Amino acid sequence: MNHKYIRISSIRALFALLLMTVLLVVAGAVSAEGAPTPTFDNLVPVEDPKMAVAYIDPDADFSVFKRVAILDPMVAFRSNWQRDQNRSRSSNVRASDMERIKADVAALFEQVFTERLEAAGYEVVDVAGDDVMVLAPAIIDLDVTAPDVRGAGRSHSVTASTGAATLYIQLFDSVTGDIIGRAADRQTAGRAGGTLMWSNSVTNTSDARRMIAGWADTLVAFLQEHYK
Repeated sequence: MNHKYIRISSIRALFALLLMTVLLVVAGAVSAEGAPTPTFDNLVPVEDPKMAVAYIDPDADFSVFKRVAILDPMVAFRSNWQRDQNRSRSSNVRASDMERIKADVAALFEQVFTERLEAAGYEVVDVAGDDVMVLAPAIIDLDVTAPDVRGAGRSHSVTASTGAATLYIQLFDSVTGDIIGRAADRQTAGRAGGTLMWSNSVTNTSDARRMIAGWADTLVAFLQEHYK
């Protein structure tokens, strides 16, 4: 029996439980003005965060982490996204389309974060260890402006933004399961200045990649600046 893998699975279950209990708090923090308040689990605000809100365990030693395990990202559309899309489109967005988009976003997130972390010298693994930090990400309030729907022919729409999403991410010590960091940030994907553009699966993916890469680079820069 692989006990290291069991630890990772336990963290995944813990993250899912915590996500359900704190999403409303995080959503309020992302949109609120001023400095964030301390969290219920004694994490403290990061000074001058590059994300909307960011907290860390002040007693955690991030310098020990040389490897990173990335849990499967959880992805959720914004409320009423499917209904609003179907009101404004000639072809219906089906539940299967939503599941495909969520799977694509999750896979892209894992791919981009792996690329950025490995480029910065971190090894991406799927086991626990004294030098392993676990990333537990969720993409919530996903809003794809002009999704390509399979079976609807060639799909293009003129938009100023290809979409938006909120990243909610928690950092865990893979051995103890302790939460050592938490952050949330909302970004809009698209061209600067709101320039109109054709939106399809290619532009959607390209813009999503840039958005996710920005989040990954922010995490890497924080770790390298303070803890490496």
